[in-house]
Amino acid sequence: MHPVRLAVAWVVSAVSLLLAAAAVPGADVRGFGGALVVAALAGVLNAIVPPLLAALRLPFTVAAGFLVVLAADAAILLVAADVAPEQLHVDGFGAALAVAVVAAAGSTAIGAIAGIDDDERYTFTVAQRVARRVGRPTVTDAPGIVFLEIDGLALPVLRRAVRDGTVPTLARWLESGSHRLREWETDLSSQTGASQAGLLLGDNDDIPAFRWVDKASLTMVTCSNPDDCAEIERRHATGGGLLRDGGASRGNLLSGEADAALLTVSRLADERAPNPGYRAFLANGANVTRTLVLGGWEIALELVAAARQRRRDVRPRGRRGGAYPLLRAGMCVFVRDLVVFAVLQDMLRGVPAVYATFASYDEVAHHSGLERADTLEALRKLDARFGLIDHARRHAPRPYELVVLSDHGQTQGATFRQRNGYGLDELVERSLASGGRVSGHAGGDENASGVRRAVDEATGRRDGHPGRRDRAPADRAAVVLGSGNLGLVYLMGRPHRRMLEEIEERHPLLIDALCAHPHIGFVLVRSAVDGAVVLGAGGRRRLADGAVTGVDPLAPFPPNAARHLLHADGFPHVADIVVNSFFDPATEEACAFEELISFHGGMGGPQTRPFLLHPAHLPAPDEPLVGAVAVHRLLRRWRETCNGAGADDTPAGTTADPLVGTLVHGAAPGDTGRDG
Repeated sequence: MHPVRLAVAWVVSAVSLLLAAAAVPGADVRGFGGALVVAALAGVLNAIVPPLLAALRLPFTVAAGFLVVLAADAAILLVAADVAPEQLHVDGFGAALAVAVVAAAGSTAIGAIAGIDDDERYTFTVAQRVARRVGRPTVTDAPGIVFLEIDGLALPVLRRAVRDGTVPTLARWLESGSHRLREWETDLSSQTGASQAGLLLGDNDDIPAFRWVDKASLTMVTCSNPDDCAEIERRHATGGGLLRDGGASRGNLLSGEADAALLTVSRLADERAPNPGYRAFLANGANVTRTLVLGGWEIALELVAAARQRRRDVRPRGRRGGAYPLLRAGMCVFVRDLVVFAVLQDMLRGVPAVYATFASYDEVAHHSGLERADTLEALRKLDARFGLIDHARRHAPRPYELVVLSDHGQTQGATFRQRNGYGLDELVERSLASGGRVSGHAGGDENASGVRRAVDEATGRRDGHPGRRDRAPADRAAVVLGSGNLGLVYLMGRPHRRMLEEIEERHPLLIDALCAHPHIGFVLVRSAVDGAVVLGAGGRRRLADGAVTGVDPLAPFPPNAARHLLHADGFPHVADIVVNSFFDPATEEACAFEELISFHGGMGGPQTRPFLLHPAHLPAPDEPLVGAVAVHRLLRRWRETCNGAGADDTPAGTTADPLVGTLVHGAAPGDTGRDG
C-alpha cells in the first residue's frame, strides 16, 4: 500500500478505535496516541492471524470460518490489551468483539463521509498480494476475457441508469467509445436457469421454466436445487462450454464446464467442508468485520425503504418482511464481495476466462420494484465494484477484455393474487371437473431458494442425501407452478402430455376459464389436429403456419413470440397447459403468478430485453441476437479471439482453482488486517 494511504488508514483506524471504546462499556483507549499504538498492534496481528486460520485445512464450512475469523478479531484486541495495557483496556471477550465490530463500522462510515475508497483499494491490494502466493501467474500478451453478468437488468433500465449517472463506470466506457451496447432477446423462459444453460453451455432445450414437473418420474425439477442443476449441466454439457480449458465460474447457477468454481450451484457439492474456495476471502480479517457491518447497514436500508413504501402507499408493493432483509444483506454484501474478490484473484493470476454473476440488483428489484431508489442504489454499488475490476486490469499479468451482460430483464406489476385475491392454482382447481385437488408451487424468489440451499451446503447442514430430488404429488389432479408471469399446469395421472381435445373432454371448463381471465394473455396447448396452438380470449393462433382466427393472442408480445413458443412446445417436459399473463404495452405492466412485483420468466415487457456491453473492437453480428444459444456462440467466438480455441492457460504447478492454491500458501505477511 502507498505510504500516504497507509498513514491515512492508520489514522482512520485509530479514530475508529477511540469512538468504539467510547461507545462500548468495559473498553477504554488512553487518548489518540494510545489509539495509534493499538491500531498498529492490531494491524500487525491481523496481517498474521486470519491468514493462518484460513490456511489451516480444517473442516471449516464458510459459516464456521466466518465466525472463527470474527472471534480472532476480538482475540487480537485482547492480545493488544495484554501487550500494551497502559494504552488499551477491555473487560473480556464480549467487550473486545463489540469494539472490533464498532471500530469496523466507524472506519466504514468515516471513509464514506470523507469520500475515501480505501476499502475497495485495500480489497484489491489484498487480492493482489494473495494471488502472488499461489505460484507463477500466466504472463502472456494473449488477452483474457471476463464476463460480468448483472442478473435481471433490462436494457431500457440500463440506458436510463447511464443517462441519470447511476452507473458512472459503465457510462464512462460508453462515452469513451471503448464499449458498445446492444440488445439480445431471451427465449420463452426468461429466467436464469434457461439463460445460463444457453449462455454457458450452448444448449437450453427442455428447460421450460424455473421449475417444472417430470411426469414420468413424478419429480419436481428446480433451477436452484444443486442436484437438479448438476443434472441439468450433465445433460447439456457437450464439451463446448464457454469456460472449459482453464476458465473460472463465480456465483453462477451452472459452471460452463469451468475448471474452477465458487458459489456455483451445479458444483455446490464440491464446495462443502472443508470449503477451501472461501478461505482466501476469510484470510483478510477486514473482510469479516466489514461484511458484518455493511450487512447490518443493508438490513437497516431495507427496513427504512420498506417503511417508506408503506407510509407513501407505493404500489405495486411487494412482501418485504420475514427473512428477506437478511437475504438482501447476504446477496448485496457477502455474496457480491466474495464474487468480486474471486474475480480479482482470477485476473491477477492470469486466468484466461471468467464468468461471474451478480444477483444483488435482481434480488432488490423483485421486492422493491424495477427502478425504485434502493434498487438503483444496489446497481450503483455494483457499478463501483466493476470499477475496481477495471482497475485490476492494469496490474494483471495479461491484458483483459471486460464484457458486461444480463441474462434477462424484469417486468413490473401487481401480482396475480394481489389483483384477484386468489392464485392461478385456485383458478385451476375450481375449473377442474369432479372437484379435483391442485398442488400449487410458486417459490416467490429464485435467489431465496438458491441461497437457502447454498447456506445448507456452506454450513454443512443438508436435508436428505446427495441425489435427493423433490417429489411431485401424485395424488393431486394437477400441479400448478409459477415462474414469474409464466404458469405451468400439469394434469397428473398419465406420464404423457395431454392433448387439447382430451383436456376439453375431461375438464370442459378449464381452458375457457383460463382464456377468458382478464389477467391471462394467452394459453399454449397442443392439439391432436392442429399441433401447437395459442389460445386467447378473442382468438387463436396455429403455430405451425401462423394461421390466426379472430384476434391474434400474441399481438401484444414480441415479434418472435410464436417462434419461442413453437420451440418450447417441443420440449419433452413442457406443461400440458402453458399460461402467460397479460401484458399492457401502454403501462408496460404484467403480473406474476408468484408474489414478486418485479419478475421474469415469461414474455411481455423488458424481461425479455437483456443487454450486452462489449469492447467495441470485438466483432459482433449486425443481425439481432435471438435466444441465449445465439449469444453463447458470440461469446465463444470472443473468447477464441482473445485466448485461442481450446487453449488451456492454467499455470503449471498450481491447483485447478486459484483460490484453493491461495489458501494452501496463505496470505502475504505484509497484508494489513484493517480497512485502508
